[in-house]
Amino acid sequence: MRNLIFIFVLLLTVQNSFAQKSQNIAYIDMEYILENVPEYITAQNNLNDKIKTWKEKLRKLERHIEVLKTDLANEKAILTKDLIEEREEDIVIKEEELARLESLYFGPNGDMFLLRKQLIKPIQDLVYNSVQSIAKRKRYDFVFDKSSELVMLYSNKKHDISELVLSTIVKDRKIQTSKKLASTKKTEAQKKLAAIREAKRKKKEDQKKAIQAKREAKKKERDAKRKLLLERKNKNKKS
Repeated sequence: MRNLIFIFVLLLTVQNSFAQKSQNIAYIDMEYILENVPEYITAQNNLNDKIKTWKEKLRKLERHIEVLKTDLANEKAILTKDLIEEREEDIVIKEEELARLESLYFGPNGDMFLLRKQLIKPIQDLVYNSVQSIAKRKRYDFVFDKSSELVMLYSNKKHDISELVLSTIVKDRKIQTSKKLASTKKTEAQKKLAAIREAKRKKKEDQKKAIQAKREAKKKERDAKRKLLLERKNKNKKS
């Protein structure tokens, strides 16, 4: 009912707008667009894998609880009151754990909601940003989503800009890839330049060390000769 009221109000708004001036209207098929964005498919598959793992864990715990209940029912006649209460307490604890995990995985702010937001929302934002850009460039007054709750009783294909949105996303992706590639090349060039400068600096440093070593070797050689001469002079004096 709320959707019907919303549609009725929206149609009245559009009709009044048409009465004032000519309107540019377009629509998209969000499901079609997302299904043709590789990043969305990857993100959705990753999310589905996680959901499958969580559901399997919950089913395993549910089966364990059923086994505990069945065993208790079959053995209740031969168990003491304390043992029955202990087993019933174990079942309650397991059921509370099951409820906690269900809320943790699939609650309003659970892991599924957070993971979907983390994986899929950036891609949806990419689509919305593309739609905004196209709408401003083409001067559309309204852009509807064909796959949303807003029911479209008729749609002329010429107003469908889904392919345009897809091509815009592809174009933006290529631009971003080119920028990243250029940035990577620039970084690599800077690294190579830094490596060349470091090699030159090291070469100069090695040359300085080699010259210093030669000087020290010559000094030692001179000192050794002087010492030898002094020893000979002293020897001659004694003779």
